[in-house]
Amino acid sequence: MAQASIVHARGDLHEPAVRDTLLDDIPRVTSPSIAPRLFAVSPRAELTFDIHEDLASAERDWRALEATADLTPFQTFGWLSAWHRHMGVRAGAKPAIVVGKRNRDVVCLFPFAVTPHGVARRLTFLGQDLCDYNAPLLAPGFAAQAGEQSFLELWRQIHRLIQATPALSHDLIVFTKMPEMIGSQRNPMMALGVQIHPSGAYETNLGTDWEKYYTDKRSSATRRRDRTKLKKLGEAGEVRFVDPQTDADVLASLETLAAQKSKQFEKMGVPDLFKQPGYIEFLRELASAPAAQRIAHISRLDVGNTWAALNLGLVHRDCYYHVLASYTDEAEVARFGPGAAHLRELLKYAISRGLARFDFTVGDEPYKRDWNDTEQQLHDYSAAVTIRGWPSAFVASSWRGMKRTIKHTAPLWNAVVKVRSTIAAMRRKPDAAKAEAAKDD
Repeated sequence: MAQASIVHARGDLHEPAVRDTLLDDIPRVTSPSIAPRLFAVSPRAELTFDIHEDLASAERDWRALEATADLTPFQTFGWLSAWHRHMGVRAGAKPAIVVGKRNRDVVCLFPFAVTPHGVARRLTFLGQDLCDYNAPLLAPGFAAQAGEQSFLELWRQIHRLIQATPALSHDLIVFTKMPEMIGSQRNPMMALGVQIHPSGAYETNLGTDWEKYYTDKRSSATRRRDRTKLKKLGEAGEVRFVDPQTDADVLASLETLAAQKSKQFEKMGVPDLFKQPGYIEFLRELASAPAAQRIAHISRLDVGNTWAALNLGLVHRDCYYHVLASYTDEAEVARFGPGAAHLRELLKYAISRGLARFDFTVGDEPYKRDWNDTEQQLHDYSAAVTIRGWPSAFVASSWRGMKRTIKHTAPLWNAVVKVRSTIAAMRRKPDAAKAEAAKDD
């Protein structure tokens, strides 16, 4: 490749191993033209690697691998390129896309980025915070050929090549929410010194018949309670599951979801995703993509004229991914569980589409356990690369361990939720008083 924006770099497994620890002696690349050398991953295969500093130059190889690779929707080019346009550029993220090839075949792709973090710079996954799963894209059989020891050697060389690229040098590595499995393959990055992520992820197998699935999953008493609540909702207006088709209806639904979700974030006392610069623009692009390329699915549960519950999910291959859900705060509707009714309709919708799985994604909300068949542990990894990165790496590792302990100790977690909600309520009171005073004026 001749693009000036791409640094070609290759490494050799027979070179001295590079330690991914403090004060590594890592050489710098001073020229984009470096003679290629080969990675020997196994006796049967040789890999070459290119590092792309922009997404456009990697798009062809990325999309070619995406068609057959094991991955999640959060590693698709459409998702990550939209994220980078609207959020990554604003945050100063610099892509570090590592493409591995055997001969001319693309066999793996690592969508990394280098992001500012105070006075330090971090190597992360591209779009890491907004991806429920972070992982490489792997061609079928890749993990079997790169055993744990081989991958550790491979990782040292990949990291050395990234760090040796002037624009991509960094002080620490922080990878989060890495799944143990990527499709049918074990994630080779589990060979790193990973920690368990504070939250897990949940999935259910759908089958082909909604009534059978529902009966198997929910007791007769629960189903009876569901019917009672649905009847109560019906007294407030006709209950309809809406699958918007026009761009105008899709985007209007998204705006309502954003407004409802922001209110919920405020009540919970947690940061509002929709206040992040570029976030709503990112979602709008996903929701309005051409039908052939669209993975985002917006849906609603209407009760009369009230848009009672909304959801943004992703449809990828044989799975529906439940990403963002909201519901109205109108008391006469909210108290009869429109969110739960909408979730049942989404499960039914996924079965009608012929999907095999429903992934509730990351988070330990109790309702996910009511439906799930499989819980997947997620993993994090952090390491200092320079003295400047050591404090941040230490804090990140310590905080994750503390957070997991709190979240998995019911009294502690309940106390945190209560304190957080109380503080949020105290903050809302002055705002409400100001709004009332403005109204009087």
